[in-house]
Amino acid sequence: MNQTPLLLIDSYSQIYRGYYAVRSLSTSKGEPSNAVFAMAKLLFKLQQEYGDRDGAFVFDKGKCSARLELAPEYKANRPPMPDDLRSQIEVIRELIRAFGWNIIEQESLEADDLIGCIATANNSRDVLILSSDKDLSQLINRNIRMLVPDRDGKGLLLRDEAATIEKFGVPPAGIVDYLALIGDSSDNIPGVEGVGPKTAAGLISEFGSIDAILAEPQKIKREALRGKITGAAEILRLNQKLIQLDLSAEISGFDLTKKEPDYPAIRKIAEQMELKSILKDMDKQQLPELPAKQEKQETRNTQMEFDF
Repeated sequence: MNQTPLLLIDSYSQIYRGYYAVRSLSTSKGEPSNAVFAMAKLLFKLQQEYGDRDGAFVFDKGKCSARLELAPEYKANRPPMPDDLRSQIEVIRELIRAFGWNIIEQESLEADDLIGCIATANNSRDVLILSSDKDLSQLINRNIRMLVPDRDGKGLLLRDEAATIEKFGVPPAGIVDYLALIGDSSDNIPGVEGVGPKTAAGLISEFGSIDAILAEPQKIKREALRGKITGAAEILRLNQKLIQLDLSAEISGFDLTKKEPDYPAIRKIAEQMELKSILKDMDKQQLPELPAKQEKQETRNTQMEFDF
C-alpha cells in the first residue's frame, strides 16, 4: 500500500491569496501577470519543502448543486472573478502541471468536498491540506492536518487537533456545529443572531453538539440566549447540512502521483509572462537541474516566505 505523504492544495484559496497579495504586475504587452507570479513563488516553495510528497491542486468546477438546492442564496454574495484574474487561470494551470502536480476537479463539486473525499480515503497516509478555509478543519485528525497562511501572508501555520482547539475553542468534531452557530459570511451562511465565537465554543463545550442543545434547550442558563437558539433551530439544522463536507464522491480514478518538475516548461512560462525575478532565481539555482537541498536551519528560517 502506498504510504507516501500527501499534499492537497485548495487551489482557488491560494490563487486569490496571491492575486490580492501582488498587485499591478503585468507584461510589456499589458497582460496581467500578478497571480501567475504569486503562484510561481508558491510552487517553488512547495517544491522545496514538500516536493517529496504526492498530491494535487484541487479546483472547484461549477456550482455545488446539492447545496444550492438546500439554500439558493448559498455563496450568492460572492462577486464574479475579476477579469484580470480570469485571464491568468489557464496559465496558472499550465504552471501547476509543469511543477509536476496533478489537477483534480469534478463537475458540481466544491474543492472542499473533493479534498475531504481524498483525505479520508487515504487516512492511513500523512495528509496535509493547504487552505485558509475554516470548513476543512472538520477533517483534522491524527493523520490529517492543515497548512494555513498566517496573517502576514508570508508563512504557513500547521493546524493539528491541538491547534484547532486553541484557534476555535472546539475540537475538529465540533467545527461543523461551531460554524453553524456563528455562520460563515464568506459562504453567505447566517448564524444565530448574537452568538459569537466564544458563545458558540462555550455551548459546544457544555452540550457537545447542536443536536444535544436543541434536545434540551431548557438547560441553557441565559434566557435571552435560550430564546435565540430555539428560535433559530431550523437555520441551525440547515447550516449543518451546508457546512458538513460531502464525502461520498467517487475518487478512484484520480491520479495523486507527483512528478518531477519540467523546468524547461516552467522557464518557458516565466519568459512568456516576463517574470524576471523567477527567471533570475532559476538561473541562480542552475535549473533545470534539481536544486540542492538547503541546510535544515536555513530551511526552517525561510520556510514559505513569499517576499511579496
